[in-house]
Amino acid sequence: MAEVEKLKKETDVKMHAALESIKKHFSNIRTSRAHPSLVEDIKVDYYGTMMILKQLANISAADARMLVIQPWDKGAIAAIEKGILASDLGVTPVIDGNAIRISLPPLTQDRRNELAKVLGKIAEEGRVSVRNTRHESNDKTTSLEKDKLISEDDKFHLKDEVQKMTDKYIKLIDEELKKKQQEVTQ
Repeated sequence: MAEVEKLKKETDVKMHAALESIKKHFSNIRTSRAHPSLVEDIKVDYYGTMMILKQLANISAADARMLVIQPWDKGAIAAIEKGILASDLGVTPVIDGNAIRISLPPLTQDRRNELAKVLGKIAEEGRVSVRNTRHESNDKTTSLEKDKLISEDDKFHLKDEVQKMTDKYIKLIDEELKKKQQEVTQ
């Protein structure tokens, strides 16, 4: 029975990781408000080492459409500007003394619709990941039964529990998708 509990826990952890990955990807999609998560993972070439922006600077939202980036090392300003320009964010940073300001333009309806489609693709990747975890877990369950470590009844019971986990996480992903799509389209 220890194998069963271990497999259930492992499956739940993997499915939860897929959900968290979706949430992380969703937070990087720009809505109508400026949020530090939009830029915090931008890669910056800092003296020959690739680092993410949140390791180099303090990032804050000055208002609904303005982000302010204050590097801890003033020599990193040019590298940060270059990293922002190279990203797919589509904004132009403005150097303001010891800080960088990013003004986010309002979203057009076409861009909102495009972002909604991107969100759908990200959610589908999450669902696929959850279903792959289910498939992997079911294979392990069958293997446990073949090795006589669990009974046939335990196998069916475990597969049923894994299916319930799958349904739960797919529903959570769909809820996150709906919430984010409403945010983007408003």
